[in-house]
Amino acid sequence: QVHLAESGGGLVQAGGSLRLSCAASGNIFSDNTMGWYRQAPGKQRELVASITGGGRTLYNSMEGRFTISRDNAKNTLYLVMNALKPEDTAIYYCNAVPAAYSAWGQGTQVTVSS
Repeated sequence: QVHLAESGGGLVQAGGSLRLSCAASGNIFSDNTMGWYRQAPGKQRELVASITGGGRTLYNSMEGRFTISRDNAKNTLYLVMNALKPEDTAIYYCNAVPAAYSAWGQGTQVTVSS
């Protein structure tokens, strides 16, 4: 059974930084492409960044502020977010890319105050 547990969110002022973590269990991590998604209030969930099993990264217009990484030995995915903006406020989730519908976790709330 797949289980994804996100952590590291919180309340931060604009310009601040956060580091999110996602601990994965079950048959989802291994060599799969993994990604960070976010859902802001009233908006659809969107893919923020992804990373292949081999470490190739792809970002969705984060202007170089976000860095995704993974530790395959620990089945853990990370997202370092710098220079945060109020529009980054959302619930952040991890999942495979494309997403496994049944694998969505609770997410971690990121709130950026102006």
